[in-house]
Amino acid sequence: MADTERRHHGNRHGRSEAARQAVLQAADDLLAEKGFAGVTMEGIAARAGVAKQTVYRWWSGKTAVLVDALVEDLAEDLTPPDHGRLALDLPAYLAQLAHVLSATDTGAVFRALIAQAQHDPAFGAGFRARYLDEQRRRDRLPLERAVARGELPAGIDVAAETDRLVGPLYYRVLVTDEPIGRDYTDRLAHDFLDRVLGAGC
Repeated sequence: MADTERRHHGNRHGRSEAARQAVLQAADDLLAEKGFAGVTMEGIAARAGVAKQTVYRWWSGKTAVLVDALVEDLAEDLTPPDHGRLALDLPAYLAQLAHVLSATDTGAVFRALIAQAQHDPAFGAGFRARYLDEQRRRDRLPLERAVARGELPAGIDVAAETDRLVGPLYYRVLVTDEPIGRDYTDRLAHDFLDRVLGAGC
């Protein structure tokens, strides 16, 4: 296929969805290949097959592209399962979260943006406001569903308990780089269920 046939074009009525997705995918791929320092707006445009001016018209810089890519990827990759029982939902979601954070391109984008946030306080504030609310909502969903089903007591502090469950995963990914395989996530889930529901869970 000729280069002109591969290129994605926006339109006067707004963003071309095909072009937008191509840019987000290009940003993901380049970050995984080259690291944060190796990602440029020019490189994103070239990989996506769009004009550099098109990318700048939609995003202010590479961090903005990467944040959008991360937000979309997380919404797709981290929808908590709903098997109708917390003893199934919780270990499945913790394993899913651990895998995405530690072993996928989405996780690489997340780690790169967290690192950038340490050097750029203005970016960090915006990133946390954009990212954290949605991600914490997803992280809380298995417990919230369990409360709605009557599996967990209505008065349980869902936010605090969720932090206790997912905090060790983020800590290992961002600080210690220790493994967070299925044995580890299952143990976190089991310890929570045993503490809150008792051995009969």
